[in-house]
Order: sequence, then structure tokens, then C-alpha cells
Amino acid sequence: QVQLVESGGGLVQSGGSLRLSCVVSTSGFGFYHMSWYRQAPGKDRELVARVNSGGGKTYAESVKGRFLISRDNTKNVVFLQMNSLKHEDTAVYYCHAFHFMNSNTYWGQGTQVTVSS
Repeated sequence: QVQLVESGGGLVQSGGSLRLSCVVSTSGFGFYHMSWYRQAPGKDRELVARVNSGGGKTYAESVKGRFLISRDNTKNVVFLQMNSLKHEDTAVYYCHAFHFMNSNTYWGQGTQVTVSS
């Protein structure tokens, strides 16, 4: 079973920064498109950012220019650098893996990000 473990969440003031990490336990990390989703209380889970196996990146409009997704295939880790954080960024952030060949998907348990005013 592929496991995803997020870390790096916490409490930060508006305008601050956090870096989330997601370590993936698999020998085939390079075959996965990796994404970060978030879910706030009472809200649907939404895509924040994605980086595919070739390095192409996609961002939600609300985080463009503030967040950066990256991956290190030598360490099986995907990062989400979050800058200029806003209160509305408060949510549980989930790491997601999608195998582009067999379509298997995996979710992490989530890490809480709370941005105070």
C-alpha cells in the first residue's frame, strides 16, 4: 500500500509562510502526478496545486503567485511552499497521488493550516 504522510502545517499569521511536505512510500514515485488539495469546514475539497511527473504545474487561481508546488523524485517528497498566507487559506491540506498509468489514487491524512488575522 502506498502511504502519504503530510507535515508542516500549523498556525501562522496573515502574510506569513509555511512549507508543507508530503513523503510518499512507493518505489514508483516518478509515475505519480502529485497534488495538494484543501478542505475548510463546511466546504468541498478543492485542488490547490498539482505537479505532474514531468514537472508541469497547475495552480488554483486563488493561490497563483503565492504558492509553489515542487517535487524531489530522489526523496519521494512533494512540497507546497505557501507565502503571503491569507485567513481564507485556513483549511486541512491533503496530499494526493495519482498514478498516470494505472489510475490508482492515494490520499494523505491531512495537515491543518490555520492563518490568523
